[in-house]
Amino acid sequence: MNYTYTDIAKMIDHSLLNPTLTERDLEEGCQLALRYNTASVCILPYYLKRCSGILAGSTVKASTTIGFPHGGHTTAVKRAEAEQALADGGEELDMVINISKALSGDWNYVAGEIEALTSLIHAQGQKIKVIFENCYLNDHQKIQLCAICGAIGVDWVKTSTGYGSGGATIEDLKLMRTHSPAHVQVKAAGGVRDLDRLLEVRALGVTRVGASRTRDILDECQRRLGM
Repeated sequence: MNYTYTDIAKMIDHSLLNPTLTERDLEEGCQLALRYNTASVCILPYYLKRCSGILAGSTVKASTTIGFPHGGHTTAVKRAEAEQALADGGEELDMVINISKALSGDWNYVAGEIEALTSLIHAQGQKIKVIFENCYLNDHQKIQLCAICGAIGVDWVKTSTGYGSGGATIEDLKLMRTHSPAHVQVKAAGGVRDLDRLLEVRALGVTRVGASRTRDILDECQRRLGM
């Protein structure tokens, strides 16, 4: 096998974004991510400060979402969300683009918003993932977003929120990797539910996946590696 346990665990952003999760669920989710040594925990914004405290001293990063899940917030509100998240210890922020503006062809607005958030987050030494929500876009729009994100220098382009009408597809991941410069990574979200799927997207050049079935994926990884 051409991977180690750490290779796989450090691809996973453990997703704790379902609005019905209780505080106990969020607490246990953070502890699970620590035990399995994932890349990050992507958690409901109100719990980020607590999450950051739990993860302190580990290599698991605290992350949350901005403009989630529909992206229609004003840029000012997204900036305020990002400022709060950074103050609460967020190290990676997953921002949803303004989908309405993208569908309307207002690329100057879309680019301006991504630039504003990227500048803010990078100024604090942290990272940004830009969520396209591909299920609502055509290929031309996806390629345009890859070009914008590449020029701005975001850290990741991301397929989906996991709460739209569809998640990550192989076709979209190939397109995003092809049309993004090497310095922009690709994250798959929505539909990566087992180790085989994770390995499939890894082979395409995907470096992160959003997953809620982290335990199942990493237990299977350990089994295959004889751990």
